[in-house]
Amino acid sequence: MISSKIQPMNKPKASPLLFLLGVIAIIAIATFFGPEDKALGANVRIVYLHGAWVLTAEIAFVAAALAGALGLLAHFMPALKTREGLFQRWSEALGRTGVVFWVTYLPLSLVAMQSNWNGLFLAEPRFRLALTFAVVGVLLQLGLWIIANNLLTSAANIAYIIVLRIVFASAANIMHPPPSPIFNSGNFAIIGFFVGLNLLAWLAAYFLARWFLSLSSK
Repeated sequence: MISSKIQPMNKPKASPLLFLLGVIAIIAIATFFGPEDKALGANVRIVYLHGAWVLTAEIAFVAAALAGALGLLAHFMPALKTREGLFQRWSEALGRTGVVFWVTYLPLSLVAMQSNWNGLFLAEPRFRLALTFAVVGVLLQLGLWIIANNLLTSAANIAYIIVLRIVFASAANIMHPPPSPIFNSGNFAIIGFFVGLNLLAWLAAYFLARWFLSLSSK
């Protein structure tokens, strides 16, 4: 009698996009119930969201640069050579993630302007720079995708965040006065909520990066 072993079927893994959509739904609900501000009232909630979104974009850009730097380092160090591809794929995925968050932060910024200041101040220096870097970022990531060179992608992601930070460091502050109004408000409910919103946005960015990473590994 011939015996046969039944091989267990591997369950398909859930797509990171499903987790991403779930986190975005939680973010939307949390934002709707966010604490109000004395001056802006309930309209301040879109300000919380737009702030968390742009911070997440910048963190993704920084992470892309760090992963790219490790990838470039691994390229020239035999001891790290086996990790080179992983570092560079993460740099690629995180760079794309940062651009997605940066581009989607712009409409949130417009809604924040309209709802809180009853108009769109499109000439605001930081908004104009944000729009410029959005266009450059999209074109850059498209170009890197077409060229498909890991070393170039890593180097470009490093250069992008460096230039972005240098330019914004010298930009005029009109509607974004330092220091942070949220962290200097003294209202721990607002501060705690904003920190929590950022953590959720970072989680969403992680799942988006994992999805981009899954595309590059196919």
